[in-house]
Amino acid sequence: MRTRSSLVAAMAALAASVSLPAHAGQVFNRIATFPVASNLPEGADPATPTSSEIITATDDGNTLVYSDSPLGAVGFVDISDPKAPKAGGIVKIDGEPTSVVVVGAKVLAGVNTSKSKQEPSDNLSVIDIASKAVETSCDLGGQPDSVTLSKDGRFLAVAIENERDEELNDGAIPQMPSGNLKIVSLKAGMPDCDAIRTVELTGLAEIAPEDAEPEFVDFNEAGEIAVTLQENNHIAIVNAETGAVVSHFSAGAVTLENVDTKKDGRLSFTGKVENALREPDAVKWLDNDRLVIANEGDYKGGSRGFTIFSKAGEVLHESGAGFEHIAARLGHYPEHRNKKGIEPEGMEVGPYGEQKLVFVGAERASLVGVYEDTGAEPKFLQALPSGIGPEGLLALPARNLFVTANETDLVEDGGARSHVMIFERAEGEAAYPMLESEPDANGLPIGWGALSGLAADPETQGRLYAVSDSVYGGEPAIFTIDATQTPARIVVKTVITRGGNTAQKLDLEGIASDGDGGFWLANEGDAAKLVPHAIFRVDAEGEIRQEIALPAELIAHQTRFGLEGVTTVGEGDELMLIAAVQREWGDDPKGEVKLLAYKPKAKDWSAVRYPLEKAESGWMGLSEITAHDGRLYIVERDNLIGDAAKVKRVYAVSLDGFRPAELGGELPLVEKTLVRDLLPDLKSATNGYVVDKVEGFTIDKAGEAFVVTDNDGVDDSSGETLFIRLGNIAAVN
Repeated sequence: MRTRSSLVAAMAALAASVSLPAHAGQVFNRIATFPVASNLPEGADPATPTSSEIITATDDGNTLVYSDSPLGAVGFVDISDPKAPKAGGIVKIDGEPTSVVVVGAKVLAGVNTSKSKQEPSDNLSVIDIASKAVETSCDLGGQPDSVTLSKDGRFLAVAIENERDEELNDGAIPQMPSGNLKIVSLKAGMPDCDAIRTVELTGLAEIAPEDAEPEFVDFNEAGEIAVTLQENNHIAIVNAETGAVVSHFSAGAVTLENVDTKKDGRLSFTGKVENALREPDAVKWLDNDRLVIANEGDYKGGSRGFTIFSKAGEVLHESGAGFEHIAARLGHYPEHRNKKGIEPEGMEVGPYGEQKLVFVGAERASLVGVYEDTGAEPKFLQALPSGIGPEGLLALPARNLFVTANETDLVEDGGARSHVMIFERAEGEAAYPMLESEPDANGLPIGWGALSGLAADPETQGRLYAVSDSVYGGEPAIFTIDATQTPARIVVKTVITRGGNTAQKLDLEGIASDGDGGFWLANEGDAAKLVPHAIFRVDAEGEIRQEIALPAELIAHQTRFGLEGVTTVGEGDELMLIAAVQREWGDDPKGEVKLLAYKPKAKDWSAVRYPLEKAESGWMGLSEITAHDGRLYIVERDNLIGDAAKVKRVYAVSLDGFRPAELGGELPLVEKTLVRDLLPDLKSATNGYVVDKVEGFTIDKAGEAFVVTDNDGVDDSSGETLFIRLGNIAAVN
């Protein structure tokens, strides 16, 4: 563990350390975000689940086309102006579209019409783009997955997966019928249904040779089709002209060092995974002789990275845990789902200027890695924030654009919708990440996420401290941030201990300096989980030295929405801790919450009431409190996301009128003044959708104000952490 005693050395070494790249020159930045639900027909229930999965574009690059399996539709997005995408409508399909390609004025969609996994059926539907009408279809004889077009436009390749039933025999393969590869000849852009050829891929792999399980297909310039057989952990190369399998080989296995292997609420990159089968999903040709695969895993494997092969099966490059470590440094590591780590799934390759770029989509990290193909080891360039579960990746180099289709739609849980996101490549600085961690003393990532409170060092400009919440309850920590650099950097992780051991039963939501090198920490309680509502004092090494429980008068009315911030006013015998309670407790009038005051010397509790804004939907509550220059600055927010979000604001309460009263009696209601509406900041920070949890706010020694968001540890979240610099607080006002 690194502690705050390491701070001086870490800060000194910071200037010499190697940053993640993409902070100058040509970079991708997100310029627009399109919620797929915007394409729902007029009169449709806006809560109807939708999804953008595989995505492509018309020949002119002005219209995006995506498959929407839950809705049973193919969707269109007008990106004539890529910074202002417009809904282009949908075409309803009889079945579930799984993949789409554009051939001239038509969309060809693979459609799953299966009654069950044991009775697969499908068709290849032809949709006219201008009329948005399904013109015809071809029977393909199974359940399709990936569809792709040859470079010369003569052939279509379709992976007929006939996917396994994970509920049958514990998901073990073989499960009949086996899948295969279909090669469809095209005449004037239309499929020749009578000339579809079947390429059997059985008998190739060692794992379940009778059940091929093809997953993804791609053409090279020579007219060869690469096919991944995911559960079989195998790759086949097929000549499209003859239908012959010209080569095939095992995708092999990887032994991973320095990875997180346990779902224990800790981010510890010291584990090892022996012989993880790659089990590739997406495959893309780099040229006629090399191909790259995303090693997602779907059966017994998944090696967390990507691999470059020669078409003869020679491993030319293995990324190992490299991409996973990048995700961890950016706060995007999904600790709660460790078996497959960040789960690389999507893949795209495209020429931009003189560079050939490789894009790798990590489904569980909700992140896209951008690499330059050097002909040898790829060079990492930058990481792009995507929506939840990037599935389809699309390079549009002619327009200097890159697009992601993010399949996850959490509308039923009140979360983020499925989104299409558009990035533009141009000269400048990368807007994301806004916060990243330095490697630790062993060169491993300082893992972090779910930042839930923020405080400033009283002595040093630009030095901040953050805490993580119960997502990482197995290792609660304080993170030291150097905010003098862009992006800001986490340089030290101080683990909270009790009696020398990692402290448990903590849900840290607030932090304040104690003026003596240590900290006051606000802990949000949950009686159902035996987590106490409390304030802790820790020393510089993170050891808990004092525990202050809330008094019985308060606990009698408790809910699980407890302390969400703590700050200090005064010093010595007059020192007062002030903590914000997130939502109404049992003894609070509706629309009013408490600001608690505690004097450590006198051990005296008191409180005031704070008036909340009225919530149009969802709920309203407090997220943070910090004292500065005679005022209490308080973050008030709703729990809504995207276009539904209405209130993400900083208010101020004058300390001149702050007169807390004894508990149990009438509590005074304070007056608040709006300081900053954060919605414009959240929308413009990276041109993404508005995230829910604005959880941290502080003001440093020089008067600079900072905001940080909580990414929920990438759990049903895009994983994005926004670290926003608001400028001098005098200007903010």
